[in-house]
Amino acid sequence: MTLDSFLNPENVVEEFDVRPGEIIADFGAGSGFFSVALAKRVGHTGKVYALDIRAEALEAVKSKAKFYKILNIEPIRANLELSRGSGLKNDIANKVIISNILFQSENKKNIAEEAYRILKPGGNAIVIEWKEKMEKSAAQNLFETVGFSLKKDFSAGSHHYGLIFKK
Repeated sequence: MTLDSFLNPENVVEEFDVRPGEIIADFGAGSGFFSVALAKRVGHTGKVYALDIRAEALEAVKSKAKFYKILNIEPIRANLELSRGSGLKNDIANKVIISNILFQSENKKNIAEEAYRILKPGGNAIVIEWKEKMEKSAAQNLFETVGFSLKKDFSAGSHHYGLIFKK
């Protein structure tokens, strides 16, 4: 198996149409896997909110941002399974990325609703999930149920699928 068959953030973000100045929320940011790649693309006029429930994950994001001299990532401790769990304002983000957290969440619907709440009209929710852990049709149904429409699906490596929804 080649390395590029696994999820590569630099390659995958090509699919997202990220533009300078955009505001992006990274739900379940972990150690900043996508946050760093996205922060580079939105530039100094944009911002990435790196949200995770684990304090140690947010420390890793801070370290990575410092290492790469990236100043536009704001780590936020958040429980996205709670109503308004991100703590962000309504209609603030151009994009929300939700990567590899749905399969392990008990309240998937709240995560989808929170993405919808914080996205600007016309904004995109980008879902990347393990093929083996959650069926693509289940993810699509979840997001369509809360008001999103499917914009496109894309390849996210041999073990993941990607879906982009529009608010």
